[in-house]
Amino acid sequence: MVELQPSKLVMWVRSPSPAPRYYFLPYVLPSPEPERYDAAMRLGLVFNPFSYKLHEENLKIVQRFFGLFPPLSLAWVAGIAERAGHEVTIVDARTLGLSREATLTRLREFKPDIIGFMMTTYMFRETLDWIRYLKQHLKVPVVVGGYNLRVYPRESVMPEEIDFGVVEHAYHTLPGLLEELEGGRRFAVVPGLVYKEGGRVVVTPHDLEIDFDKFPNPARHLLPNERYAEFPTERRNFTVMVTSLGCPRRCLFCEAGGTRYAPRSPATVVAEMEECYTRYGVREIDIFDYEFPCLRARTLEICRLLREKAMDLEWACRARVDSVDEILLAEMKAAGCRRIYYGLESGSQEILDRVNKGVTLGRIEDTIRMTKELGIRPLGFFLIGAPGETRDTVRQTLRFAKRLDLDYVQFSKTLAKPLTPLWRRLVEETGYDYWREYILGNVEEQVLARPWTGLTNGEVDRLARRAYLSYHMRPSFLLRSARRVRSFSEFKRKFLALYEMVFNQEPTSMRDDAFTAYADNAIALPH
Repeated sequence: MVELQPSKLVMWVRSPSPAPRYYFLPYVLPSPEPERYDAAMRLGLVFNPFSYKLHEENLKIVQRFFGLFPPLSLAWVAGIAERAGHEVTIVDARTLGLSREATLTRLREFKPDIIGFMMTTYMFRETLDWIRYLKQHLKVPVVVGGYNLRVYPRESVMPEEIDFGVVEHAYHTLPGLLEELEGGRRFAVVPGLVYKEGGRVVVTPHDLEIDFDKFPNPARHLLPNERYAEFPTERRNFTVMVTSLGCPRRCLFCEAGGTRYAPRSPATVVAEMEECYTRYGVREIDIFDYEFPCLRARTLEICRLLREKAMDLEWACRARVDSVDEILLAEMKAAGCRRIYYGLESGSQEILDRVNKGVTLGRIEDTIRMTKELGIRPLGFFLIGAPGETRDTVRQTLRFAKRLDLDYVQFSKTLAKPLTPLWRRLVEETGYDYWREYILGNVEEQVLARPWTGLTNGEVDRLARRAYLSYHMRPSFLLRSARRVRSFSEFKRKFLALYEMVFNQEPTSMRDDAFTAYADNAIALPH
């Protein structure tokens, strides 16, 4: 249906979580509004917590402190259902720290006719456990959506506890499903629906056009907005946004590469930001688009409208180094942009070329310099274990990152995520799809092979940890970071992250069923 994390992160638009670096957001085309239905259903949506997995792309400590993000996917689904006249609740059990039993209590009070979940490929089994428990007690149908349905629609509804799946967008599918549940139960007429009939799995056509600009805003009134934060957060309330779908670039490691770019209009984007500001007390927004400044004219118009509104609002975004220039950066700064997360990937030109990044080291240095000079803090995403990676190229990347002197860096372990070119190549070469077998329950959770590099998986883990410590423990970096801290809550979060990386991050990642994301809600951040 629609992370960051961020947030990806599919309408369910795939929301940022749990490692909000990449989020799959498919392209959508114009179409009429879905009609309202007279019959009202009660839809309960659940965002369950999840443990640390062996196949994660982040180190465990990075994952723990990266942030608690609103389940934007479910909030968008809720907005779609409410617009169609239905009643909705969202139980963000992950952020609120709720057990299955406490979540069941809340749902029983709401009395849902149907319950819904976002199914990510990585966390499929844990979400399925929650579905089994809640359905056993509530005795109502279950609908799932999200990124995993895009990749494995039939496999995702194989478990007997799952009744329906939304293949791509909830925009037409969810209102149609709720209408049929209330009335004729003619599920074959619902576009983009997966369901079971007569012992077989049926997938209905999902080619209806939609216009992303006509989507309702996410139903943030159903979320605990005061509880969300990401690692660099400095102000509350904090939220995330998605203002465009898809990405026309074709990076080897990204699941969105080559998908059509579909942005919401500047007026719609700024209207949502204003709603966040006035209705929900938001003072900091992280825009989780793959490439926010992809269209220069659109970005300039958003900035102009934001300056007109003159809100006390700060925001961050993700960008390529070749999508911005000095004029655009200056306009973004004047409109409230305070941080830009750049996908830098490597300090080796050979590695950049191998992953089809399409930029040079020189361009990276020029853009980071301009960003700093204009008063925006640059943050960088790097890969460890990319195609052709060696210990020497990792050292080059670390030296390059230090030379750039970014405000924060993330060293992710390169992973063959579903729908990426790396994944397609791996499946083609081996004839084996780990993710599909994992969804079907045919294989134990494991670390995926990285045949494109001579580094072992253990070496990738150790090199990533070493890079984090080497970069962030420099005295100059620590002093600058300490001077910029704006609250005790922020200081505590960043101090604990460093402490745990030093003392608690194992050399080789291990599964952790007791894993919980860090929450710093005891002490409020400044407004």
